Amino acid sequence: MFALGLLSEGGESPDAALLWMLIVALAFFFLMVAVGWLVSRNKKAETGVHYQPDDLAKMEGVGPKVVQLLNAAGIKTFEALAHAEVSRVQKILDDAGLRMMNPEGWIEQAKLAAKGDWEGFERLQSELKGGRKVS
Repeated sequence: MFALGLLSEGGESPDAALLWMLIVALAFFFLMVAVGWLVSRNKKAETGVHYQPDDLAKMEGVGPKVVQLLNAAGIKTFEALAHAEVSRVQKILDDAGLRMMNPEGWIEQAKLAAKGDWEGFERLQSELKGGRKVS
């Protein structure tokens, strides 16, 4: 009300002052939305969050059910799997009743895939059977 009174003293009608207040409020609102969007984009970029999950089923020994389990646990990219602890991934598998699986080979593959070393990725896969190294 105080702002309306100040604006209307300038010779403008109260309707014109109200319109200016509305324009200023809307401009401020859109500015805050834009700033919030930019800040959230930067935080995602800093934490390595990808908008598209990687196809984890490309890895030897990983099928659709395992991909679902990993995704549900927040592991959706090669980068995330590469930095996951074997014990954490093993617990995810154990909790789902998949106790016979060993995620160590997956993490090795994920490290190569995250770096974009597809040649090394394929070479490692040729040494694996079911995600485990063949002796």
